[in-house]
Amino acid sequence: MCCLTLPIFPLAALMTEKWAQRKLIRDHVSILLHIIITTTVLIYPVVVILKCESAVLSGFVLMFIASITWLKLVSFAHTNYDIRVLSQSIEKGATHGSSIDEENIKGPTINSVVYFMLAPTLCYQPSYPRTAFTRKGWVTRQLIKCVVFTGLMGFIIEQYINPIVQNSKHPLKGNFLDAIERVLKLSVPTLYVWLCMFYSFFHLWLNILAELLRFGDREFYKDWWNAKTVEEYWRMWNMPVHKWIVRHIYFPCIRNGLSKGCAILIAFLVSAVFHELCIAVPCHIFKLWAFSGIMFQIPLLFLTKYLQEKFKNTMVGNMIFWFFFSIVGQPMCVLLYYHDVMNRQAQTNG
Repeated sequence: MCCLTLPIFPLAALMTEKWAQRKLIRDHVSILLHIIITTTVLIYPVVVILKCESAVLSGFVLMFIASITWLKLVSFAHTNYDIRVLSQSIEKGATHGSSIDEENIKGPTINSVVYFMLAPTLCYQPSYPRTAFTRKGWVTRQLIKCVVFTGLMGFIIEQYINPIVQNSKHPLKGNFLDAIERVLKLSVPTLYVWLCMFYSFFHLWLNILAELLRFGDREFYKDWWNAKTVEEYWRMWNMPVHKWIVRHIYFPCIRNGLSKGCAILIAFLVSAVFHELCIAVPCHIFKLWAFSGIMFQIPLLFLTKYLQEKFKNTMVGNMIFWFFFSIVGQPMCVLLYYHDVMNRQAQTNG
C-alpha cells in the first residue's frame, strides 16, 4: 500500500511547479514545498517499515523505490528551478544573441512527469532522445533472460550462501581465523550473485524498460570491471546515479566555491546515507555497516590512485578494487547483517 501511494509525491511536485510557473507562489516557497515533498517521500516508507515490522526483502524493495523517487524528485525540482531562471532571463533580454532550444525550457506536464518517473534515468529534462519503435521480440528474449538469471541468483543464495552463513559466527565476536575462513568461502558465491544482480538489473531490466518506453539513452554502465582505481569504478558501474551526482551534487558544489575533494566527499556521504537507509531500515538494524563500507571507499580511492601513479601499472589498482570490494567487502557485509538480523529476531522472540 505504501508503494502504491508513492505516486502522490510526483503529483505534488508537479502542482508545486505549476504554481511557481504561473507565479502563484514565489521561488522560495516552491523550494520549501519541494524540500517538504522530498523529505516526506523518504520518511513515510521508513515509518511504515518500522511500524509494520515488514519482511526484509519487501522492506528493501520499498526503500529502493522510495530512494529512486527521491532522486528523481530532487532532479525534477532542481532542473525546473534552473528552467524558470533561464526563462526569466530570456524575458528580460539577458540572453540576447544566444541560441536556446524552446523544447528544453518548457514547463512540466503530467505526461512528461509520468514518463520521467517510469524512464530509466534519474535526471529530469523536458524531452529525451527517443527511438523510432519498440522491438517486441527483443523485449521477450530479454525478459526470459531476466527470469533465468533471477532464478540463478536465488539458487546460488539457497544452495551455497545460506548454508555458509548459517554455520558461521558473528565475524566481530568469534574466532578471527574462523571469520576469515567464512569470508573466503562466501567470496565466490556472493560475487556470482552480485554479477547476476548487475546483469539482470543494469543490462537486462533497464534496457527492457528503455525499449518499452523508446528511451534513447542506453548508457547504464561502462566497463567498470577494468577500473584502474576505485574512483573509476564508482564513475562507471552505475551511470544513472553517477550522472545524477555529477549534475545535482558535484557541479553545484564546485559552482559554490567548494574544492573538488570536498565535492567528492559530499557525494560519497550522500551515497553512504542512502546505502544505509536501503539496508538498515529493512533489517531494523542501525549499526552503520553500510554507511561505513561506503565511506571506507574514500581512503581506497586515494590509495589506488597513488599506487597507479607510483607503479605505472593499471593492474595494481584493479586488483585492490576486486580484493577489497568483492573478496572481502561483500562477504563481510553479508555476515554482519545476517548475524545482527538473527540476533534481533532472537531477542524479539525471547
